[in-house]
Amino acid sequence: MRKKILLMCASIALVSCNNQTILINQQVDALYDRMSQEERINQLRSGYMDDLFDEQGNLDTVKCKELIPFGIGHFSQYASQKPLDANILRDRVAAVQDWLIHHTPNGIPALFHEEVLSGVNTKDATIYPQQIGQACSFNPELAERKTLQTGIDMRKMGGVLSLSPMVDVCRNPSFNRLEESYGEDGYLSAVMGTAFVKGLQQGDLTKGVGACSKHYLGYGGGGDAKEKEMMEEILLPHETMIRLAGSKALMPGYHAVHGTNCVANHEILTDILRGYLGFDGMVVSDYTAIDQIPGLDTPLQKATAAINAGNDVDFPHGANYKFLQEGLDKGMVKSEAFERAVKDVLRHKYRQGLFDKNAYLYSKDPIQLDSKEERQTAYDIATQSVVLLENKGILPLRGKQNIFVTGPNANTMWAMCGDYSFPAMTYFWKKVTEDLDHPHIVKLLEGMKDRKPAGINISYSRGCDWTDTIETKYAVSGDERAWEYEVLHRKVDSGEKADETEALAMAKEADVIIAAVGENVMLCGENRDRQGLCLPGHQEQYVERLLATGKPVVLVVFGGRAQVISNIANRCAAVIQAWYPGEEGGHAVADILYGNVSPSAKLSVSYPNVELNEPICYNYSAKQDSRVAWPFGYGLSYTTFDYSNLEVPTEVKTSDESLHIAFEVANTGKMDADEIAQVYLSPTQENQNIRPIQLQGFARISLKAGERKKVKVKLYTEQFGYYSNNGKRQWNIAPGTFTVKIGASSQDIKLQKNITVKGDIVVKPLRDFYFSEVIK
Repeated sequence: MRKKILLMCASIALVSCNNQTILINQQVDALYDRMSQEERINQLRSGYMDDLFDEQGNLDTVKCKELIPFGIGHFSQYASQKPLDANILRDRVAAVQDWLIHHTPNGIPALFHEEVLSGVNTKDATIYPQQIGQACSFNPELAERKTLQTGIDMRKMGGVLSLSPMVDVCRNPSFNRLEESYGEDGYLSAVMGTAFVKGLQQGDLTKGVGACSKHYLGYGGGGDAKEKEMMEEILLPHETMIRLAGSKALMPGYHAVHGTNCVANHEILTDILRGYLGFDGMVVSDYTAIDQIPGLDTPLQKATAAINAGNDVDFPHGANYKFLQEGLDKGMVKSEAFERAVKDVLRHKYRQGLFDKNAYLYSKDPIQLDSKEERQTAYDIATQSVVLLENKGILPLRGKQNIFVTGPNANTMWAMCGDYSFPAMTYFWKKVTEDLDHPHIVKLLEGMKDRKPAGINISYSRGCDWTDTIETKYAVSGDERAWEYEVLHRKVDSGEKADETEALAMAKEADVIIAAVGENVMLCGENRDRQGLCLPGHQEQYVERLLATGKPVVLVVFGGRAQVISNIANRCAAVIQAWYPGEEGGHAVADILYGNVSPSAKLSVSYPNVELNEPICYNYSAKQDSRVAWPFGYGLSYTTFDYSNLEVPTEVKTSDESLHIAFEVANTGKMDADEIAQVYLSPTQENQNIRPIQLQGFARISLKAGERKKVKVKLYTEQFGYYSNNGKRQWNIAPGTFTVKIGASSQDIKLQKNITVKGDIVVKPLRDFYFSEVIK
């Protein structure tokens, strides 16, 4: 009976959704027919809101009549152009929307978009940990809470569309934007990216902020992947965001797939995205990506290539799409492509409720950012993002100790802030170096002082700088705005003297040394490449001198990528990878050092022990790669765990929807802690068309000291399947015997059992189920 009720409810919801889609399409068609050609073209363009305001901050209606007489589709990065109070920012959006509604031919509101990778990219907004760290939490519920808070804030300020999340499956450890991703695994990236969308959009685009999956398809090293890997793994996060969470916007990458730039690639934008996945949303270019289409000489040629291939909107200011009418007149731009693009934009505006009678365009109440609840979420994510890589009994810090804190990342906000946060974006793009601590960012030294227990004495000296030279390599790639020599060729000034002699003298008097090392805003991020992955500058040499004192060294590595620390790691008393842990990072790392919180994070990447500038991934082989120091899924705790009693059915049919497995995990130590148990699937024969080992689920389990819990997981038979293309793209569930593995990491398998899938091969165009489920 219950199943019948659920099916009835699902049918009613589907009918309601279909009716809403039909209604919106009818409204879009009617509006399109009423619009002039100038209005239509301007829906495919964007601009900067600040261009419409005078020096006193008032809307300049003369500029409005000059720049947007026929309206405009979007406003680019509206919240990060100037460091404005949220209420002033909201008032500016309100003024522009009011002008558009009352002074343009059809009164069409604009889509104000912004980056929200680690919170809204604007002054005073909460700065959450960077994505690469959050992925190590294996906590989609917390990821959803973060973006729910983000979306509520942004919508209050008039923002309705985000250019986030970045869900590139990044398998090159040297990729300069790896920090923005969820790491190397398609499954984990899909789970976290889908949670991001659910929180941000709130299940209702008229109230939430629209998500935009990027950078489609294979940016960061996946563009050259073979079709099977591309469709099974690289596409997976985009596919689940679209099909499970209702993401209705997508951004192609700067790179090429099969020799054609993504923004002008008919295969991926039309055949795969719209044809295979059934995407009916809006495709927007990355900033200046259309400008960079190679082999074409004029903006008109570039605009033609992009729109005909399936790209709808030209960011950041429509430099190429302003020539669309000429392209239509000459027969270069296909009329059906142009109509599709305009209607995709209008449809998105209807979906976000911009045409509703009581449209929620901005909040009319006073706006206060960075609430206690948001800071708590930032802290919770940070504590679950920090990975303990090594510990020789030194941690947690206990009893009476003199602790010496040192290193370039010990007393700086730049150890905490990843790219696409307000401080990082303002520093990098705007070259602003002052007054960036909005909201307040807790540094490591500050956090250790705030949290220090009785009997702990703390001393500090910087000791060394990040680097003595400019390490950023100049490259013409990515956003053209970063091609300026002066933007890339800068060195962060810490504002502190780095006195190595003083620091080493203080180190000799300490009981324990905390060495905070790694990258900063100019050493990692979009268009910021270094010579390699070893610690920047002379940081490794400085750590060597600290080790030479004979005192135990706890190495804390901050940054957006794994660093090659194999020369020193095994001689350190402990090693922590802290990534960019956000505004509460100082408190989070301090609480882990002191043992107020047990570390629980697991690596979302394979951590290399040698320089690597090529794809690497745990699922390429079930055996440990010799180039990897710590494998995917690895992370230590302050307690120990025991796995037992794996229950797996001996067989399942290809026609079955799902199966259940179970196992037990016990906390066998003396400290309450969380464990992340990982479910992997492996073939028993080489010809089964699946990876040698592949993550297919995980469970984050909170256990008190001595507690044991039974974990139940629902797996779907479609997770045993694979993609093929024999003239038609399809998903296959084939008979065979597989091994279900339960591990503390991809290389630490605790339990395993075989399961046989029987029956005829089942073929379907797309999966219905992607993720396993923990049964609570």
